[in-house]
Amino acid sequence: MSAAGRHGGDLDAILATAAADRKRLNSNALGAFSLTLLGVASVVGAGIFVVTGDAAANYAGPAVLISFVLAGIVAGLTALCYAELAASIPVAGSTYSYALAAFGSFVGWFIGWDLLLEYLFAASTVAVGWSGYLVSLCASVGIHIPHDLAAAPFGSDPGIVNLPALAVMLICSGALYLGTKESAIANNTMVALKLAILALVVGVGIFYISSTNLQPFLPAAEAGFGHFGWSGVLRGAGIVFFAYIGFDAVSTAAAEAREPRRTIPIGLIGTVLIATAIYVAVGFVLTGMLNYTHLGVADPVAAAVQAAGPSLDWLLRLTDIAAVIGLASTVLVTLYGQTRIFMRMSEDGMLPPAFGKVGQKTKTPGFSIVLCGIVGGTVAALVPLSVLGELISIGTLLAFIIVSCGVVRLRRRYPDLERPFKVPALPLVAAAAILSSIALMATLPGATWIRLAVWALLGFAVYFLYARDNSARKLREHAEAPGPSPAEVGL
Repeated sequence: MSAAGRHGGDLDAILATAAADRKRLNSNALGAFSLTLLGVASVVGAGIFVVTGDAAANYAGPAVLISFVLAGIVAGLTALCYAELAASIPVAGSTYSYALAAFGSFVGWFIGWDLLLEYLFAASTVAVGWSGYLVSLCASVGIHIPHDLAAAPFGSDPGIVNLPALAVMLICSGALYLGTKESAIANNTMVALKLAILALVVGVGIFYISSTNLQPFLPAAEAGFGHFGWSGVLRGAGIVFFAYIGFDAVSTAAAEAREPRRTIPIGLIGTVLIATAIYVAVGFVLTGMLNYTHLGVADPVAAAVQAAGPSLDWLLRLTDIAAVIGLASTVLVTLYGQTRIFMRMSEDGMLPPAFGKVGQKTKTPGFSIVLCGIVGGTVAALVPLSVLGELISIGTLLAFIIVSCGVVRLRRRYPDLERPFKVPALPLVAAAAILSSIALMATLPGATWIRLAVWALLGFAVYFLYARDNSARKLREHAEAPGPSPAEVGL
């Protein structure tokens, strides 16, 4: 008898759905290399092309490099916890499924509801950043996109609607609809190009660094918490942290990964290591090429290259191309993660059945993809970047706390569960991940906490009115119904 069978119900049902999902979907679409690039595509996106400038200009100055290191350490600790859970419970629901197994349906619903906000707004945030770089690229070739058609109606510099942001959301949704394998090929190509051009920016830009731009490395603290000084470094880490949602997207791909118990941990840990190194390198070059006070723009990488003068006009064009292509890949991957969580929650009765329906030809959850494209595109078209980024960061950190608690609880609740990867020194690693995540959450503005509370209250209403009874029934059905064995589907 399985470990789950000896200890009780929810994990039996979750492992059964993992096998069933692999039979419905294209279970050999993604290997370790594609999974790592999937994560890198998401992490190395708006965080590096957009939010780096905002964090340096408004919070940390050149010490944003320390912010990246802090964020990377927190992400690395949590990635180890994710890796153990993903290897033990290789199911598409990611944090939602792990919380369901560890804590039951209420906590599972709560974190799943949080992930819906997190992923949808993450995709919308990246789409807003993509819009800024597209406007810059078009301007460099003599095409002018009116400001009113490329800016949200709210914020410090309002327009009418951000049409480019809406367009990229719809285009990426269309690509996802066609199939996972086809989307992965497109993503791998875009990521390779993005990383090559970022490497070129670092390799060339390092010769244009001025030491005066890096002084003071840690600007003096201003009135209020979080504006320069060490409190600014902490807030900068909290704000850029939303980018690390990317490695969660790797775990959502478990149902479509080859040998997920082996390849998912590789993708998770590889993503964090590669992405943190890229963030630190690019952040150093940007703050060295252009004074941090001028980096608070929609396209800071382009602004830094432009500051070097006409001699780097060729690199400016490449930078804009890298951002347009690279950010599109981030939108693609983030929407992918969102739709797979929708699918998994629907199969567990947390959401209506339409969210989990998979097309026979495309092997993708078509309704979820279309809905995410429309809703996410509308948010991107109407909501400014700063509000979106803060909401995603607090949601991501909350999810990471649940994962770190969950891996400890599952060790105790299911001690005999097969664990191909185990977190070394688990109590210390999990405690460090939890405490550091809480510390970063504490740096975020009060308004962000209020928005999270409102979203949570709405989620609780949906849970008690719909999800609680439906999920209990569906999980019983999953546990009792015969289905493919794990060996039959490559688990």
